[in-house]
Amino acid sequence: MTTSWSDRLQNYAELPANMDGLSMKKYRREVHHRVFVNRSLAMEKIKCFGFDMDYTLAVYKSPEYESLGFDLTVERLVSIGYPQELLNFVYDPAFPTRGLVFDTMYGNLLKVDAYGNILVCAHGFSFLRGPEIRELYPNKFIQRGDTERFYILNTLFNLPETYLFACLVDFFTSCSRYRSCETGFKDGDLFMSFKSMFQDVRDAVDWVHFKVKAIFKLDFILLLGAKGKDILYIGDHIFGDILKSKKRQGWRTFLVIPELAQELHVWTDKSTLFEELQSLDVFLAELYKHLDSSSNERPDISSLQRRIKKVTHDMDMCYGMMGSLFRSGSRQTLFASQVMRYADLYAASFINLLYYPFSYMFRAAHVQVNSTNTLSNTGGQTWPFQQKYYISFKDHGFDCQQTEDA
Repeated sequence: MTTSWSDRLQNYAELPANMDGLSMKKYRREVHHRVFVNRSLAMEKIKCFGFDMDYTLAVYKSPEYESLGFDLTVERLVSIGYPQELLNFVYDPAFPTRGLVFDTMYGNLLKVDAYGNILVCAHGFSFLRGPEIRELYPNKFIQRGDTERFYILNTLFNLPETYLFACLVDFFTSCSRYRSCETGFKDGDLFMSFKSMFQDVRDAVDWVHFKVKAIFKLDFILLLGAKGKDILYIGDHIFGDILKSKKRQGWRTFLVIPELAQELHVWTDKSTLFEELQSLDVFLAELYKHLDSSSNERPDISSLQRRIKKVTHDMDMCYGMMGSLFRSGSRQTLFASQVMRYADLYAASFINLLYYPFSYMFRAAHVQVNSTNTLSNTGGQTWPFQQKYYISFKDHGFDCQQTEDA
């Protein structure tokens, strides 16, 4: 005779306090069907579902759609006087990723963390090394609040222009007709700053995506009689959809991240790399096991440093030339921090909601500080941007610690 879930729950409630009630293995849906949770949400409390259109309900064929947007933008630039050679550019989806920052002063594409620390810096298609980055950015840091200078390329619509920025900088830097300057390039007596180039690209993109403004707007909230937290808004744009919905309306938010499917595929397919990084962490701990402030011994960790750099690089390259959307080696990206801050739920597609009942309780994991994690490893499953390795190289080596799900 089978036991109903209601009976099993009743029996569970009556278990003695000292009995292991976690002996049942937690059921998990297939990874590609799963919805991930930052803040708990009871579906039965949601009265209305709101949807964005582009890249949410209307899923464009990729990379063909981005390639078309790229070609049309290039054609627009050529029509306003840019060199004809630009028409030879071909969109490469392996290069751009969302969440990069374009520096309009130096023409660099930057991958930064939540605090403005630079993780990756590319000038055109040339990736700058540490000393080169520090010459331009003291302490490898930027003021993200300086929106006049730094532009965040956060949306899926930004992917073509992200690649176009790299193409243009690479072209004007390498073409013999132009002379490179720190903040732009010269063609004879004519100087073109990267800031002017950036504005031309933005104007061209706006021209390609021109939309007639709506004549009127209905107040659907009053029409539906729903309050802020009664509504779950589903969209792909952190600033345009998710942030405004949460801060202005108090809506619950579901972020669609199409790239998540590939991120999770790499996470599972290349799990040996992540496991090796964990093993290197164990080796490092062993080297310092019996040392304290009174010790004069200085372990040689140079081989570990080299191996960690190699494994970290191999991990990043599994995702594309700019690495993972959510992490760069040891640290969480700006995009990942925004997902965790503004999205209550997130998944690769809004369709994933259909794999859950409308009475489902999405429950966020307990938030633990680093000290708690070092005391107890729950063995829980972690995902690419929730598992973080903090590796900071110092005069006497580096610190490496792992934090579990937040």
